[in-house]
Amino acid sequence: MIVDTYPARLAAEHISVILADGTQLLDDVSIAVQSREIVAIIGESGTGKTTLLDTLAGLRTPTTGTVRLGEEDGGSVVGYVPQDDIVHRELTVEATVRYSARLRLPPGTSPAAIDFAVDETLAMLGLAERRKQSVHSLSGGQRKRASIATELVTHPHVCFLDEPTAGLDPIASAALMDVMRRLADDGTAIIMTTHNLDDLRVADRLIVITHGGRVAFDGPPLDAPTYFDVGDMADVCRLLATTSAGRSTAPVGNARPRARLRTRRPPSRGRGSAVSQWRVLARRNVELIVRNRMSLAIMAGSPVLVVAMFAVLFRPEAFAPQTSNPTASVAITYWISFAGFFFGLTFGLLQICTEFAVVRRERLVAIDVGPYLLAKVAVLIPALGAVNVLMAVTLGGLGRLPTLDLALLGRLVGVLMLDSLAGLVLGLLASASVANPAQAALALPMLCFPAVLFSGAVVPLRSMTSLGQAIGAAMSDRWAFEAVARTIHLDSALAGSAAGRHIAAEHGGAFSGSVLNHALVILALTIFLLGGAHVVVLRRTRQA
Repeated sequence: MIVDTYPARLAAEHISVILADGTQLLDDVSIAVQSREIVAIIGESGTGKTTLLDTLAGLRTPTTGTVRLGEEDGGSVVGYVPQDDIVHRELTVEATVRYSARLRLPPGTSPAAIDFAVDETLAMLGLAERRKQSVHSLSGGQRKRASIATELVTHPHVCFLDEPTAGLDPIASAALMDVMRRLADDGTAIIMTTHNLDDLRVADRLIVITHGGRVAFDGPPLDAPTYFDVGDMADVCRLLATTSAGRSTAPVGNARPRARLRTRRPPSRGRGSAVSQWRVLARRNVELIVRNRMSLAIMAGSPVLVVAMFAVLFRPEAFAPQTSNPTASVAITYWISFAGFFFGLTFGLLQICTEFAVVRRERLVAIDVGPYLLAKVAVLIPALGAVNVLMAVTLGGLGRLPTLDLALLGRLVGVLMLDSLAGLVLGLLASASVANPAQAALALPMLCFPAVLFSGAVVPLRSMTSLGQAIGAAMSDRWAFEAVARTIHLDSALAGSAAGRHIAAEHGGAFSGSVLNHALVILALTIFLLGGAHVVVLRRTRQA
């Protein structure tokens, strides 16, 4: 009987992954991994290496079998580093690691302890001298180390790495593997996939995956050539390339005793309260916006450009009784309300799709969807407030709006803010639903056209089909248009001429009455859209 000095950190028992079309990705894989052990997984592309890693990490649910983590130390802290460098490139190296520490270290960790963890991690990975550099200015190897640093700052019990040395030069690869060896010697179990045979020099175990997701070998790397009856590991790879399966699916190597295990993954000790998550994420969002000069310029410049175009497009005194132009008055009212919606939509449309890989990784151990979305909203609301105040004050001062006292001006800004909030949440929902910024850009006109066509401004609601009216009822911009009209007393401006009274009649009293009901409808639609965004992010970051 072999007695293992170190406790088991992870055990997978008879796991299989089968797609709906019957494709077998993993076939009855059983693995036990101890603390201080580095397990390397190799195999041809498409054999299931990443599928196995994701299943062990809890990112994919196995069709059959179970994956369990050890319960010692009150629960296992998990680190996961995918192949791509998924860190915010606008932030400095130090800020990147510090935000990860604030999100993942146990609640109540002192600032001094966070500083120590950040300094220690940067020193371990050779990034101390680069701490003030932006991540985008680093070399490929340095960015990889920065990505790994966000996981190592918590000293995880189990760390999963997908192709950690992919794209690195031999010197950078060797240095990174030395760091992994030191981390394992300190007690972390490391499981990694690799195509680089030089990485095996630090591995304690080698798992060879063949087509169909079967384990052809599980044992010390030096034993693999003998097992496959070839000269060296390069010959093993050539052999695997010429056959769809290895010599055997039966694992070899020392048997390992079963450890006491949990039936589910316990929550990470580093996951803080919703309020603490929200606070850290909001602060990070602010820093990301400030450091991204192009995005900041667009966010600041596009509203100024839109307001300037409105000033050029609209004639002054369009609402004055002596110069009233009913058609222009309705158009101005609508385009102001649409601008509020449009500002919110464009602000939110790129917020999630540009960082979805980061969110998916952080959802594994550090954040919940609710605080993540609310942090986005909290940071952008002040910006939208400033934009709407700028638009209302500028257009009012230039005579493009009726004369408003301070109370009415405040009410108008409030309605526009609600419309902007609805547009912002719709943008977040769309951003969570698409795969990349290019798709988000294509979604912009698809979201704007219904808001314009079914708002009741281009075609009065009473002139629409029943289906068109139903769609209009779901458009926040329709309710905002009517709320703005009621706020600025558009009905009074229209009552001064026969043409104006005719237009008001076509809209069926939409321009008179209480604003409160419309505000409540916009708020209800916003909450519904926010719930939709929550569901989409939750589903796309779902863990096993």
